[in-house]
This record gives sequence, C-alpha cells and structure tokens, in this order.
Amino acid sequence: MESKFNLPRQRWKFYPQNPSLVKDLVHRLGLSPIMAQVILNRGMVNLEEAQGYVNPEIIDLPSPLTEFPDLPKSIEILKNAIASHQKIAICGDYDADGMTSTALLLRGLRHLGAQVDYAIPSRMTDGYGINRRIVEEFKLEGVSLILTVDNGISAYDAIARAKELNLEVIITDHHDLPLKLPPADAILNPKLLPKDSPYAGLAGVGVAYVLAVTLAQNLNQLQGLTKSLLELYTVGTIADLAPLTGVNRRWLKRGLKLLPHSDILGIKALSTFAGIGGEKKLLNSDDIGFKIGPRINAIGRIGDPQIVIELLTTEDEEIAMTRAMECEQTNETRQNLCKEIQQEAIKIIEETPLNWQEDRVLLIIHENWHHGVIGIVASRLLERYGVPVFIGTYEEEKPNIIRGSARGIEEFNVFLALQYCDDLLEKYGGHKAAGGFSFNRENLPLIHSRLRDFSHQSLIPEYLQPLVKIDAEITFNEITFNLFQEIDSLYPWGIENKTPTFCTSNVEIIEQKLTKTGEHLQLKLLHNGITLKAIAWHWNPYYPLPSMVDIAYKLKENEWQGEKSIQLDVIGVKESRHQ
Repeated sequence: MESKFNLPRQRWKFYPQNPSLVKDLVHRLGLSPIMAQVILNRGMVNLEEAQGYVNPEIIDLPSPLTEFPDLPKSIEILKNAIASHQKIAICGDYDADGMTSTALLLRGLRHLGAQVDYAIPSRMTDGYGINRRIVEEFKLEGVSLILTVDNGISAYDAIARAKELNLEVIITDHHDLPLKLPPADAILNPKLLPKDSPYAGLAGVGVAYVLAVTLAQNLNQLQGLTKSLLELYTVGTIADLAPLTGVNRRWLKRGLKLLPHSDILGIKALSTFAGIGGEKKLLNSDDIGFKIGPRINAIGRIGDPQIVIELLTTEDEEIAMTRAMECEQTNETRQNLCKEIQQEAIKIIEETPLNWQEDRVLLIIHENWHHGVIGIVASRLLERYGVPVFIGTYEEEKPNIIRGSARGIEEFNVFLALQYCDDLLEKYGGHKAAGGFSFNRENLPLIHSRLRDFSHQSLIPEYLQPLVKIDAEITFNEITFNLFQEIDSLYPWGIENKTPTFCTSNVEIIEQKLTKTGEHLQLKLLHNGITLKAIAWHWNPYYPLPSMVDIAYKLKENEWQGEKSIQLDVIGVKESRHQ
C-alpha cells in the first residue's frame, strides 16, 4: 500500500549477526553483546583482531623502512640535501590533507636544519597536482630536490620535466596508481603496499608523517618534534576522510588526546573559533571532521592556501589568530556558495529530464559554478539521490574545458569509472570513493555514454537508493550511558570504521516540530515506556512523519545547562508495519 507520507528513499542493510563469536568477545574482552557485535561488523574476524581493535597499542607494527620499498632511499636523498645545504621545495595540494602535509614537512625539515620552501598549485588556474610550470619555477629558484605531498603519482609529464632539468624528485602520495608510474627518484605511496599492510590506509599526511619521523629518527633529532607532527597528522587524516583502520587507528587515538592541549598556535586559534577544546580532555573525530577540517578546507577551496600554511607553521600568536579568522570568514562564504549551488543543482535535476535513474549515474554540468565547492555539492547530491554523481563546470579562462568532481556509492569505483573514460579526459585522479577530472566540452556526450555503460556494468537498480547500514536492532531500554561510554571509548570513528548505527522498530512519535530555521526536525519518541529526544538533520522535506515508525539512528550525548542526556541522531525512517 502506497504511503501518504513523503519518506526518504533508502535501503536498510543489516550486518550478519554472529552470536557465538559475540559470546566469546563478551567473555574475553568484557564488552557488552551490542558492542561485541559492532566490532565484528567492522571486519574483525577473530579474538586477536578484536583485541587489537579495542587496544591498537598492542598490535605488533612493522618498521615503515621495511614496508615502504623506497623509504630508505628517500631518507638518503634528504640527508644529502640537508648536509649539502641544497634547496628543497615541497609541492603540496590545496585540500586539508595536502595543506597539513605541507605544513608538517615544513616544520619537520626546518627542525632538521633543511633549507626548504613550498608551492601549492592554484585550484582555479592550475587544477590538481604538480605541473610543468611549477617544476620550471623551482628550477629557476635554484631548487635541487622536489618533494610532492598528497599529489604527484599521476603527474608523469611534470616529473619527467623535472628529471630533464636534473632535479631530484621524491613523490609522497596516497592516490590510486596510474597505469604508468612517473620517473621519480623515490615513490612513497601506501597503494604500492600489500592491502593487509597496517600502513595501507594512510592519507597523504600519513605518508608525510612517516617520512618526517623516520628522517628525524635517523638523524637523532626526533626530540621536541613528534607532538606537533602527530597533531598535524591527526587533523589531516580525519579531514581527508582517510580510513580509520590499521596504523591510523593507533596514531589517531594518540593524536586526539594531544589536540586539546596543542602546541601549534594555529590549531589553538582554530579550536577557539570552532568552540572546541579548552577544558575538554579529549576531542573526537567529529570535532575535526565537522569543525576544524571544514575551516581549513574552505581556504583550499575558495581562498589562498598560503593562509593555512602560515596558520599551521607560525610561532606568532597574532598571525595565528588573524589567519584563523580568515579561515572562519572563508568557511562562511563557502557554506553560502554550497547552499546556492546545491539548490540550483536540485532544481536542474528535478525540473529537467536527466534520466539519472535510467542511466544509474548522475552527470550534471552547469556554467558559473565555483570549482572549489562542487565536490561538497556532489557529496550532498549523492546522499539525496543515492547514485554516483559527476558534477562539473566550465573553466573561466578556457570555456571549452569542463572541470569537475565525482563521488561514488559503495558498489561503484569512481577511479575505475574515470579510467574507463581515459582517452576522453584531459586529466583525472582519485580513488574508489571520490575523484576529479577535466575534459573538452565536445566530449560531453561521449563521456555521458561511457559513464552510463560503466554504471550499467557495476550497478543494479536496487543499489540506487541511499544505503543505511545497521549494526544491531536494540530497544530503548538498552540505550544507556554505559552503552554510550563504551561506544565513546572505542573512538576514533569515521571512514571504514563508522559510528555505530542502531535501529528500533515500532517507535511512537509523540511530538515533532521543525527547528527555528525550518531546516531540521526535532522529535520526541516513545518506545517500551521510555521517552527519548531526537533530531533529524536537514529533514524538513519529510515533515510531518507518520506517528508509528521504525527508526535508524546514531547515539549522541547532549549537554544542556549542565544536564547530560542521550539524544538520537535519526538517519533513517520507515513506516511501521504494525500500526
């Protein structure tokens, strides 16, 4: 029977339950059955893995020198450059990962006495990654060694030019490997490691961290350096949405403890503007992902990356506060731009026959959209429509070139989709979940057709609804502070280690109203005689909800006037069958 309510289109998927292994974990690790199941859902297959997940410090970690084949060579190249006072230049990327990586290596190399400077390509005029212009400018400036961070693995042409000019090049990157690797002197990329390596999930800033720490250890100069590098690693890794698994889990647990008492003036200033830290003993990944990360990313998207590099390397409090203020203002501008473009995109999708359901991919191109924010809009459209999204806009200087961003769903590989269009694209890069591309506008119909083919090979129609993965069905009686604290103690949660999602059936909505802005939905829910408050973010289109529902949600702690309570963040809803 057709519902008279407008409810979100979603598919709910429950993890397979494993009662016998749950029982074992409860007995051996003292976990509640609910959390034991959550840990199994995160891919742990035996007791040993589960123990390492609960306490990452016990994992036996191989030395990065044995894991990264080119790391010993990279150390030698850098030691020679430092000893002979050669000029080293870092070429970073303009996102949070690239900018924190650049700041990390600047701090690390300066601490070690290197003569080092940096350049970051302009998002608007250069696009992503090192290019020939930057290489040639480095040569004119007397640079001998180029160090790329968070880019370079796809820049064959630029690296080949550097070698023609007798420059040494170390590439540090984490993006997917192209068919042909560039001719650098050394390449550090976790994608070259076995998939089960604990270092396989490092972001660009993680590779930079490994390089800086290993070099400092080799030179016996690590003292006084580790804390600031670990803080930058923590911010960059979470802001880049790197998988919070393997070595990331161990290092982030340490880094998140350090951040409330940061020695980096720029992080202190950013935390002040974001309203976090202070007396708080611990930050969580949401504080970075939703508060610090966006303020840094906004600069890379629509501002000048130099602001962030100065913010994260300065020892002057006034400069730190000024730069943090610029991040704050730029982030506000970025939010408004996103809202505007998102509304325009939704209007185009819903008022013109784009056939995205039939195509199994959404390709949307429009003039005058800001390159810097269309990636965020792609993510929001993905959440709304549940199909892979490719969004682009025309270059200002070269209106015949379309440049854009892509975001994929779980069953779709963005990088392989772009590779499938290889001969039609000018430039592309990325990984399974996200990517960037540019192409000549005359190729638009061919690219549309190619993406449609790829999507039809990868996706069946039932995949084309936003996915809600549910860890366990629980009752309101089981939602206690003990459960919340157990979840909290197993931080960091994030990519590939998602915050637990639960569901409860036959919940009565006893009160529902929109927030003052009219954007979010506040709920009061009743189940088994227990009342809980809930919020559903950006759910104004679904108001009002039916009175009896099955809900999917995450647990959040809410503090109001010194009183703590548990609130549900509702992410899914279905009309209850048992009305």
